[in-house]
Amino acid sequence: MKSQLRAAMMIFVLLALLTGMAYPALVTLVARVIFPHQAGGSVLARDGIPVGSELIGQPFDDPRCFWGRPSATERVPYNAAASTGSNLGPTNPDLLDAVRRRVEEVRKAHPDQSGPVPAELVTASASGLDPHISPAAAEYQVARVARARGLAPDEVRRLVAKHTEGRTLGMLGEPRVNVLRLNLALDDLGGGPR
Repeated sequence: MKSQLRAAMMIFVLLALLTGMAYPALVTLVARVIFPHQAGGSVLARDGIPVGSELIGQPFDDPRCFWGRPSATERVPYNAAASTGSNLGPTNPDLLDAVRRRVEEVRKAHPDQSGPVPAELVTASASGLDPHISPAAAEYQVARVARARGLAPDEVRRLVAKHTEGRTLGMLGEPRVNVLRLNLALDDLGGGPR
């Protein structure tokens, strides 16, 4: 019995060291060497000061900025430590009220738009942290952003097109626009906050 217990303990310790320490350390090392930007959190900086991660949404509500998806994280919007969806079903009255309220806010901010509000401007993603919107959601906001910054809509539209990312590997997902990258590019163009 003692020999079986000793063998079981040795296997446990060996596997714990291998899978709990050696493997994660190796994967981290390889990631830092091959993908240093991503392994470091994909942090974007302006003038050497970090302004956010390109992988985590941020709460933009300034009319001069493009707005991203609403966040579903509790207490603090876009809290990466609390990544979660709202877990409210499509017929839940709380979700329906929240979406109705968001649609009213988006329509009020975009009086020149008569078409339907893009879904991602009024619904949170499954993680509650999505940093991207569709090109259609960006287009919906072009007139507001251009007006607020004193820019020509076509100039803003060109910037959106420049920052539209294609499908991953040419076939996965949908075209998308990173809201933080787009807003930083707008700031560089002028007429906005720094």
